[in-house]
Amino acid sequence: MLNSIVKSHCAGPCLIVCLLLALVSCGQQTQSLALGTLERDRVLLKATAAEIITQLPVKEGRDLQAGELVVQLDNHRQQAMVAKAEAQLASAQASLQKLQHGARPEDIAALRAQLNGAQAQLIEAQKAFARAETLVRKKLVGVAELDSARAKRDSAQAAVTQSEENLLVLTNGSRSEDLQQAEAQVALAQASLTLEQQNLRELSIIATQAGRLDQLPKNLGERSSLGEVVAVILSNAAPYARVYVPETHRLKLKAGQSLAIHIDGINASLQGTLRWVSQDPAFTPYFALNSNDRARLMYLAEIDLPASAADLPSGIPVQVELPHD
Repeated sequence: MLNSIVKSHCAGPCLIVCLLLALVSCGQQTQSLALGTLERDRVLLKATAAEIITQLPVKEGRDLQAGELVVQLDNHRQQAMVAKAEAQLASAQASLQKLQHGARPEDIAALRAQLNGAQAQLIEAQKAFARAETLVRKKLVGVAELDSARAKRDSAQAAVTQSEENLLVLTNGSRSEDLQQAEAQVALAQASLTLEQQNLRELSIIATQAGRLDQLPKNLGERSSLGEVVAVILSNAAPYARVYVPETHRLKLKAGQSLAIHIDGINASLQGTLRWVSQDPAFTPYFALNSNDRARLMYLAEIDLPASAADLPSGIPVQVELPHD
């Protein structure tokens, strides 16, 4: 009887101690795990213009190759801009070639004929002026006749000078400054055409890397806004674990560190490599925190998985073992 009583009195404290040890062990185990999900690098493809979506050739969930068309925006407006730039380039090139080739023989012959006519008129005006001078000396005509003859002679002389200068412009060729200006106009037109052609190509939104088409936020026929996301691609590379690390383990983690990762449905753990830990807690706290409050702070971390995990789906829960003291 006494033995039974002793045994009953000893069983109570022992049971309590066992429960406390189990709770402490459970708490330590919880604190040594970082919880999170599997994620993949996301590539956001954005609209390059406010245009209507005319094609969505790929369905969500399908694998893509780099360079494959994902979204096509209406390009009629931009095609007109390209045609305009091509016409401006052709005009600038024609102007440059005109300066480089110089005047045509026909144009030079026409100016020579114009010069010969001006010289003939000058000879006639000079003779008329000489006759007017003789008549004025004989007082057969007034001084006004002499002035009129002088004006015609000077005008004829000016016409000859102008024809000679025009002929020199054609025969001497283009100035180097004019050629440089024409070449600059051609370069400017070429740059404008290149820009418009690039804008036209960007209306065909293509996959910038291989991956899986995750989302198409816009529907066929909708008008996109400039800079709006029109497609989301998930990388084909192995996923990474995005977890939250307790403050008590923050100082034990360094980039490049190997950590064990547990995933539901996979018996063996995977070895991942820590690539990044946030410097700031995920939830901004008040500045003055006691030890209990600080223990509740969490730091976001990302852990690369091995290449063998490339087929694992994104979004599934993971547990990462954190280093002990």
